[in-house]
Amino acid sequence: MTSSAPNFDWLHRGTNEIFPNQPDSTNPEENLEQRIISSDRPLRVKLGIDPTGTDIHLGHSIPFRKLRAFQDAGHTAVVIIGDFTAQIGDPTGKSDVRKQLTTEEVKTNAETYLKQLRPILDFETSDRLEIRYNSEWLGKLDLAKIQELLATMTVGQMLAKEGFAKRYSQENPIFLHEFLYPLMQGYDSVAIDADVELGGTDQKFNIAVGRDLQKYFKKRPQFGLLLPILLGTDGTQKMSKSLNNYVGLREDALSMYSKLEKTPDALLPEYFELLTKLDLGSLPENPREAQKVLALEIVSQFHSLEEAQKAQQTATELVLKGGGGDSDSIPEYSLAEVTFPAKIFYVLSASGLCKSSGEGRRQIQGGAVRLDGDRLTDVNLTFDSPEDLAGKVLQVGKKKFIRLV
Repeated sequence: MTSSAPNFDWLHRGTNEIFPNQPDSTNPEENLEQRIISSDRPLRVKLGIDPTGTDIHLGHSIPFRKLRAFQDAGHTAVVIIGDFTAQIGDPTGKSDVRKQLTTEEVKTNAETYLKQLRPILDFETSDRLEIRYNSEWLGKLDLAKIQELLATMTVGQMLAKEGFAKRYSQENPIFLHEFLYPLMQGYDSVAIDADVELGGTDQKFNIAVGRDLQKYFKKRPQFGLLLPILLGTDGTQKMSKSLNNYVGLREDALSMYSKLEKTPDALLPEYFELLTKLDLGSLPENPREAQKVLALEIVSQFHSLEEAQKAQQTATELVLKGGGGDSDSIPEYSLAEVTFPAKIFYVLSASGLCKSSGEGRRQIQGGAVRLDGDRLTDVNLTFDSPEDLAGKVLQVGKKKFIRLV
């Protein structure tokens, strides 16, 4: 009996690197496709998150989308909530020691994260999702076990980690508890018998530690699957809330659509590949039309097709109203007309979104005002300079909508 070779397009789409990787090998220890084909059970695919904040943006969603692809292929997603490791803080990419969170902060953040992941992951199909908290095993490690873990790596190996090496060369402090982080994350793979671990390209060191620890504890080592770090809507730096170049998963449909409709032309192929399942060979050639398709598709994922279509229609109406029908952008308001520091209710009035400062206050109190999708509640919220607001979308209700420039 013969059968055609399995289609692994889903595995490789948007994947930056798989390691180890011997593409011509039939050894399931060297080739992930062979591991999948030869396995007599679903693979256990690990993705760890440290809930250090409350918001997830599209950049964070990429590994979860890959995790969903594994679920759809019949495998088991194991989401590790790093309630223990978040209290250490991942030092990856940081020039200074991370703030250590309290147990209560981590718990609250984790609950918020999981709500935002529901449109992405399959929470319903039996045996397709495990949600585990690593305090379950890390909280039980005694000093002897921690000493054993520490003995598996040298200081030289730790300092080879990019972030540590940079901080050491710049004589920035590195605290001993930070060395525990990659070991703790690696031990998660031991505890849950991971076959595959997903992560961004900045997580290769930590994932490799997991492989080494699995070997040390006589377990079958996992594969690492690395995914790109998504560039933000500015097209130059990685997506980040602090850089104001992000699209948050909790944003309303109109805010999401308006941001994605302005995706830089150079980013369109990457966004389509990483954030949608659309056939990359059948996309519109016209960049403007491609932007609309992208925005509609992504907004539909986190809201509904009906809400996405309404957002598209509203955005079009706003363009026509603000640009006389020949502009490809939403209405803009120049912050040069505002004297800073400025309270947000004054900006609402000066921009014309509200008839007066008093109405601006009432709209904020009524929960109708959003800034880049985040609802504002403080009527006295003050901004010190135009840079604090530049590029952001200010919105009152569902139809009044401007970009501050």
